[in-house]
Amino acid sequence: MTQDRVRDRAAPPTLERPGVAWAIPGLLFFLVFAVAPMVGVLYLSFTHWDGLSTPRFTGMENWSRFFGDSQVRQSTLVTGILLIGNIAVQAPISILLGVWSAGHQRNRAVLSAVFFLPLLLSTAATAVMWRQLLDPNFGIPSTFGRLLGGAADPLGTQEGAIACLVLVTSWQFIPFHSLLYQGAARAIPHTLYQAAAIDGAGRVRQFFHITLPQLRNTIITSTTFMVVGGLTAFDIVLLLTNGGPGTDTSILPFSMYQTAFRTYDYGYASAIAAFLLLLATAASILLTKLSGYDKMTSTLEGL
Repeated sequence: MTQDRVRDRAAPPTLERPGVAWAIPGLLFFLVFAVAPMVGVLYLSFTHWDGLSTPRFTGMENWSRFFGDSQVRQSTLVTGILLIGNIAVQAPISILLGVWSAGHQRNRAVLSAVFFLPLLLSTAATAVMWRQLLDPNFGIPSTFGRLLGGAADPLGTQEGAIACLVLVTSWQFIPFHSLLYQGAARAIPHTLYQAAAIDGAGRVRQFFHITLPQLRNTIITSTTFMVVGGLTAFDIVLLLTNGGPGTDTSILPFSMYQTAFRTYDYGYASAIAAFLLLLATAASILLTKLSGYDKMTSTLEGL
């Protein structure tokens, strides 16, 4: 009897995978709210539909128009420029801010809370606020214009409008990515830094040889969020530039919105939406393949 008790205490607990039934609610939610709408969009992209009458199947007519549309090519180019600009600005600042906020500096908690405030605002409120700040009549440009002896309108040119979109988007979403890096940086074993310090490595070398490699998984995750978010951004363009000046900042989601809700051509708008879906999926898969993320066998950072 005593031996049985000892054997029971010594035996490791068995871990069983949850049954398939536990996944049914999540699968149903995914099928209803993700797969079904995507299938519906793909079907509508082969039809002509004004939103009221019955959709009329037109075959490849919308897609032929799509690939020959110069406005779509311009919107795709602007989308790519904004995407690259956002990654180039947000990634390095987010990494530095996240790593810094993971430390134990004096007043770090208070300063981190201040830095993360933009994350609490909605995109609509952020866009309206910055549009007022960038107004050439009574915003920041008017003040600097008087100091420099001339008026300036940063939203009046394509280059200025794109720069403003990158600035505002980065201002709002850098806190989100910084939170990702903050959590990942805190998970890095402190013994790595102690060993490097014993070997004479300074903070800069520790950052490039320990911190960055250990943040590899988080960098991939954060970049994927930036790519997908950049390809689906819409409200910031609608409220800040309205696609202007002219159509210089009309990105693909904005073109889809105009086609669907201003010209009521839901079939062609569905073709644009389907293209965005395929583009975002391909970009995410390509990023995963190039980074080797799909071949990682460890759940630890950097392994």
